Amino acid sequence: MKKLFLIIGAPGSGKTTDAELIAAKHKNITHYSTGDMFRAEVASGSELGKTIDSYVSAGNLVPIDIVINTIVTAIKNAPTDVVIIDGYPRSTEQMEELDKYLTNENKVSLVNVIEVEVSREVACDRVLGRARGADDNTEVFNNRMKVYTDPLSDIQSFYEKKQILQKVNGERTIEEIVNEMDKFIQSKI
Repeated sequence: MKKLFLIIGAPGSGKTTDAELIAAKHKNITHYSTGDMFRAEVASGSELGKTIDSYVSAGNLVPIDIVINTIVTAIKNAPTDVVIIDGYPRSTEQMEELDKYLTNENKVSLVNVIEVEVSREVACDRVLGRARGADDNTEVFNNRMKVYTDPLSDIQSFYEKKQILQKVNGERTIEEIVNEMDKFIQSKI
């Protein structure tokens, strides 16, 4: 059975870096970033990539059917039994669709959702400081933060009720954050 960990956090919270570093430490963990998966599809120049780009470049959510298909395919094709996906879910609809999928899936178990908490100011400084692409500017950042924060309390409540939400302070050094998350994940596998 595949053990799934989801890492959520604001844009610039460090969730992708944290997950990459944890996966790099362990041969039995595979990491996928929804953002990286979408950027790779956009870079391929495919029709799907063009569709994804039209949403991402405006800071909006990619349609649910594309997201679920991308994530389910990644989990099933993962070379390890432990999978970390960061940047998902980003809406209550995404959360509910994944939950529906997992209810009928006997080969994948959602072990935990880890939320990397950072203030809006820290997130903004990090995003505008890294400026990876056209989606890293103040206007798009503000939209991305709104898209992230609007459903956040519902997402937190949903996973708290399932007793699988773990919060981590994302305003420390990368080493401190990664060590805490890694110890937590290792304790669950």
